Amino acid sequence: MSENTTQVLPGAGAPQRRRRPRWLRLLLWIGIPVVVIVVLLVVVDSAARAYAEQRVSDEIEKNLPADVKGQVTTHIGGFSVLQQYLSGTFQRVELDAPNVVAKGAPLSAKLVATGVPTDFSKPISQATGTLSIGQESLNKLVQIPGATGDITLGAGTIGYDGSISLLGLPVQYTVTATPEAAGDQVLLKPEKANLKTGAGNVNLDRLLQALTSQGPFPVCAAQYLPDGVQVDDIQVSQGRATVRLTASDFVMNEKFLNSKGSCS
Repeated sequence: MSENTTQVLPGAGAPQRRRRPRWLRLLLWIGIPVVVIVVLLVVVDSAARAYAEQRVSDEIEKNLPADVKGQVTTHIGGFSVLQQYLSGTFQRVELDAPNVVAKGAPLSAKLVATGVPTDFSKPISQATGTLSIGQESLNKLVQIPGATGDITLGAGTIGYDGSISLLGLPVQYTVTATPEAAGDQVLLKPEKANLKTGAGNVNLDRLLQALTSQGPFPVCAAQYLPDGVQVDDIQVSQGRATVRLTASDFVMNEKFLNSKGSCS
């Protein structure tokens, strides 16, 4: 009787470990360091963005007029802050100040600026701002020449009291006007007039005609704004006004923020 013997070759019973293809090893050798570098750049850029945003906020808050208080939040747009910094210009900077107090009057402000130099001593290319102000705050800050009493804000209209000499009689009236932005001015176009006090038999149509005979009544807005800032649009709702402002080629420093414009 013969006995079968089986020879087991070394390593025959254990699976062989497959080596990664050369191209995969090369890809990992190159790719892992690249990923690490990208992650580090993102982290560094995020830190640089946070630092730059805080610095912008601090500079603006420091240069606000003495009678204006409020915190400013800054957001720098664009892909890479480091790249923008090296180019010398931030593409887009957004400023948000929702709780500003100016001369005791609360309001909110937003600003979007483009072409903002990293050197704050150089001019900003273009900026658009929005002011939102309630009726009570508006009466603390703005005075319509010749108006008596408070300004009232309605649905698309502004109301105020005034006085006019009509046929030799002093007439006290209340007028409702539509506001229109006009650069350094806001034009008030009277739409409706009512007598406030008795003044004999006064024709309201004649009163309105007298108020509108010289065209819309101009109110100088520039005197309340930094020099060079223009009123681009004004929207009025019940108890609140929203004003859009524009400015170009200006330096955001203490001199600009403390300046006041004038009407020609």
